[in-house]
Amino acid sequence: MPNAPSPDAAPTKPPLTVLLCAPRGFCAGVVRAIDAVEQALKLHGAPVYVRHEIVHNKYVVEGLRRKGAVFVAELDQVPDGPHPVIFSAHGVPKSVPREADGRGLFAIDATCPLVTKVHREAEIHHKRGRTVVLVGHAGHPEVVGTMGQLPDGAVMLVETVEDVARLAPAEGASLAFVTQTTLSVDDTREIVEALRARFPAIVAPHKEDICYATTNRQEAVKRVAPSVDAMIVVGSPNSSNSQRLREVAERAGCPVSRLVLRAQDIDWSLFSGISSLGVTAGASAPEILVEEIIDAFAERYAVAVETVSTADESVFFPLPRNLRPKDAASDAAAGAAE
Repeated sequence: MPNAPSPDAAPTKPPLTVLLCAPRGFCAGVVRAIDAVEQALKLHGAPVYVRHEIVHNKYVVEGLRRKGAVFVAELDQVPDGPHPVIFSAHGVPKSVPREADGRGLFAIDATCPLVTKVHREAEIHHKRGRTVVLVGHAGHPEVVGTMGQLPDGAVMLVETVEDVARLAPAEGASLAFVTQTTLSVDDTREIVEALRARFPAIVAPHKEDICYATTNRQEAVKRVAPSVDAMIVVGSPNSSNSQRLREVAERAGCPVSRLVLRAQDIDWSLFSGISSLGVTAGASAPEILVEEIIDAFAERYAVAVETVSTADESVFFPLPRNLRPKDAASDAAAGAAE
């Protein structure tokens, strides 16, 4: 007769298969922006001022704050003089660097190069006499920055297919469109189709504006979401690309899809009785938070992790020029000579 289990024995954990999406987490633009703050602190010492959150992730922002970064809402919170001030990865209106210049601040532009590409496209269209239609979310810093590249009224913002139907460009206007880089690929396709149906001559970007990282992360979620009981997207509520990942999982048929910043934010009542879980992370979420959340599930489940990969990423963006060691040294020497 087999021995009865000891009453003190730990209860057996239920099994849980975790499908880990790849790619996930930091993209090249986010890595560049964070590195820019750390390099500025190394070269100039604290404080280094950062206008708005460098990327939309509280954990990252708090970590940089502890190292000496000072986050400000606007430049009027930065003292006059040659203090380093960094513009976030989302980009800024042209009025911001002009103000920094006028006050003698040492401006460091950490705008993601793929956002800068959209800015340049919008400027070229404007110079060629076109009215620019921007597909994006009102109030998002990237949208504010892109609209701020052109004079007031030169950009028309659309968020939905219904907005396209309400567009009222000037009679005979030549139109072109650009998009926010962190949108839902599927939603944007519908809006672009509506734009082309209503304005057949509208000029499109030479290359898709939604960035490679947004597209790759959404594709990985589409692969995983239909085959799991629940999905967690690691990211901040104010992160557009993270919110889109949660929506993509939901639309792909995942019964429970939640955006979670830290393990302590998990609502465990939503994840009881599951046998499979998808996990991904927005482009501004560090891998340490993914590990933290998997560890939290491992306390409750016997976790087996499998990686589901849909693309390889090798994109790299160099630091802003005035933070690269050689150029920074030249700038410092020039300043001393003056």
